[in-house]
Amino acid sequence: MAYSMTGFGRGEKVFDTRKYNIEIKSVNSRFCDISIRMPRMFNYLDGDIRRIITDRLLRGKIDVFVNYEDQGEAGQTVTVNSGLAKEYSEAAKAISAVTGREDDFGVSRIALMQDVMSVTQNEIDEEAASKELLETLNLAVDGMLAMRKREGDNLVASILSKIDSLEALRAEVVTRSPLVIEAYKAKLTNRINEILTSDQREFYDDNRLAAEVAIFADKCAIDEEMARLSSHFSQARKILAEEGSVGKKMDFLVQEINREVNTTGSKANDIEITSGVLSMKNIVEEIREQIQNLV
Repeated sequence: MAYSMTGFGRGEKVFDTRKYNIEIKSVNSRFCDISIRMPRMFNYLDGDIRRIITDRLLRGKIDVFVNYEDQGEAGQTVTVNSGLAKEYSEAAKAISAVTGREDDFGVSRIALMQDVMSVTQNEIDEEAASKELLETLNLAVDGMLAMRKREGDNLVASILSKIDSLEALRAEVVTRSPLVIEAYKAKLTNRINEILTSDQREFYDDNRLAAEVAIFADKCAIDEEMARLSSHFSQARKILAEEGSVGKKMDFLVQEINREVNTTGSKANDIEITSGVLSMKNIVEEIREQIQNLV
């Protein structure tokens, strides 16, 4: 039940003449980074909005846009700056006197001049507005979570498929590993037979051959790495099935998987194992990129 950090949600509610429209967008982030744009009259709700976003969305760079409109008669007040309007009128008369042209600077023109009229939002019932806005916010968060879940399901399916591929490559490496030692022993035996004559071979101690093979086997032994990889793959499936935030857990686990794959590569003394390790490294890197988008 993992969630993606990428998503979008919209909530819209109308209460009598009051209309709220809230949009939320989110992208990847290591933390919960919230940016809120809303009318100043709702600044007192900043903490409540952040708490809801943090509790429900957990992580991401989240942008919140709050739009509000009151279409009722008591929603807004138009104020006239009488002094400024008079100054504009007197200025128009002065221009008329200087230029000798008719003063056609009427009331409608004066009303359009800068700062002559202003629209102000009347005071609101903060308790009612709080309930209405936060209800709309939760509606937007619901939409965001639905989208995040769809994206998260796709990511998890892709990651699980890649883990299956890693397990298949691991099985090939496990099968190949003992054959490498047998091939080394056969190669060493053939080389000894080529160098030593039949008389010399009679005095050769086979224990030396066994010791050389044992040293080689110890240097390229990857049993522990293979066992830990199997355990990590199993743990990854459990984490991806968990509720809530799994991104950071998976990030740590992928680091451990990558470490075991690198160690296997450094011990490998065989072209086929090396090829398998390179394929595993490519897949691990793909998984690492994908889990950056998990909450």
